[in-house]
Amino acid sequence: MIPAARVQAAIDILDRVIDGAKGQGAPADRIVSEWAKANRYAGSKDRRAIRELVYEAIRHCGEVPVSGRAAMLAQASRDESLLALFDGSQYGPEPIREGEPVAEAGIAPAWLIERLAASCVESDEAAALMGRAPLDVRVNTLKGDRDGLDLPEPGEHLAAPNGLRFEAGTQVDQWDAYREGRIEVQDHGSQLVCLAAGARPGETVIDLCAGAGGKTLALAAALENTGRLIASDTDKRRLAQLGPRAQRAGATIVDQRLLDPGKELEALGDLEAQAECVVIDAPCSGVGTWRRKPEAKWRLTPDRLTRFAATQDHLLALGAKLVKPGGRLVFITCSLLDEEGPDRFARFLERHEGWRADPPSLPLGRARGPEGATGIRLSPSHDGTDGFFVARALLTC
Repeated sequence: MIPAARVQAAIDILDRVIDGAKGQGAPADRIVSEWAKANRYAGSKDRRAIRELVYEAIRHCGEVPVSGRAAMLAQASRDESLLALFDGSQYGPEPIREGEPVAEAGIAPAWLIERLAASCVESDEAAALMGRAPLDVRVNTLKGDRDGLDLPEPGEHLAAPNGLRFEAGTQVDQWDAYREGRIEVQDHGSQLVCLAAGARPGETVIDLCAGAGGKTLALAAALENTGRLIASDTDKRRLAQLGPRAQRAGATIVDQRLLDPGKELEALGDLEAQAECVVIDAPCSGVGTWRRKPEAKWRLTPDRLTRFAATQDHLLALGAKLVKPGGRLVFITCSLLDEEGPDRFARFLERHEGWRADPPSLPLGRARGPEGATGIRLSPSHDGTDGFFVARALLTC
C-alpha cells in the first residue's frame, strides 16, 4: 500500500472506533483485527503501520472526535509528513479543506480530566496513561523458576519475584515456554496486586471476579496447587477461557463457578465464612489500562462510573460473607480514580463491623486513601505498571 492509502485506511478504522465508543460497540483492537481480515491485500508492514496510525491518533485526541478524518488531521498537525498525504490520490484521503473539523488534542474528555485531578492524577501522571505499555510475563512457578528459565530473549527482571519485561510486540506466544505454560502474559502491576493476597499453600481462596483467569493462575502458583481455589464470574464467555489456560499452566486445583448477577450466593452458598482469602478484582472503568486500550477514555460516562461504584460496593459486601474469621479480603481495581478505589474501600470499612484495614507491603506503589482505610496505588508514571488500586482488610471477629 502507498502511504496515503494507509492514512485513508486508518481514517476508515477510526470512524468505526468512534462509532463503537459512542454506542458501546466493538473495541479498537477487534475493529483493527477485523479490518485486517477483510483486507488481506494489506501486508504485515501495512497492517502494522495502519495500527500505529490508529492508536497514535486515539492517544492524541482528548474528546471523542467528530470523525476519523478529524482525528487523523489532529495527528497530522503534529506530524507534517502526514499532511502531504492528504493529496486526493486514488486510494488516499481527500485534500484538506479550509475550516474543516480537526479534533482537539488532549489526554481525555474534560469531565474525566477533572475526575483524575480530584484523584491527584495530573501532569506527568495523567500523560503517562497515554503512553505505550511494555510486554510483561509471569514465570509460572508450577513449572519452573525465573532464574532457571531458558527463553529466546532474557527479559528484564522486575520487582515482582516472577516477572520479566520485554519490548512491546515481542511475540512470546510463539515461544515454547508460552505454549508449554511456563510463562503467562501478565502486566507487572497485575502480578504485584496478586502478591497482596498473601495466598499460602493449603488455603481456601476465592477469586470472585476471575474473568479469563490471569490472576487465578497466579494464585494457583502461590498456593502450589494445594488447598482450594474457586474462580467465579458472571461472564460465561470469559470464564470459559480459563479452562484451557489452567490446563496449559498445570493449575489443577481451580474450581470454576458461573454466577448469576444478583444471585451469586446460589452458586457460592457452601463457601460462606469458609475462605481464608477472597480476591475481588472488581469491574471498573479501566482507567489504569489506557496504555493498552486508549479508546476506553471515550467509552466512559459519569453514569457508567456511578454504576461501576455500585457494583464494587455490592461485590465487597458479597466477598465479606465468604471470609472466615481471621481471613482477609483483597480489593483490586485497575483504575486511578479514587471513587473506584479508596472511596469504596473506606465505605466498606464504615459499613461492616469487625473489619480493619491491613495495607499490603509491596515492592512498588504508594499509599492511597484516608487514615484507617489505606491501600496501595500503582501507576504508569511512578511504577511503570498499569494503574491499580489494591487494599486488604482483615476480619477480626
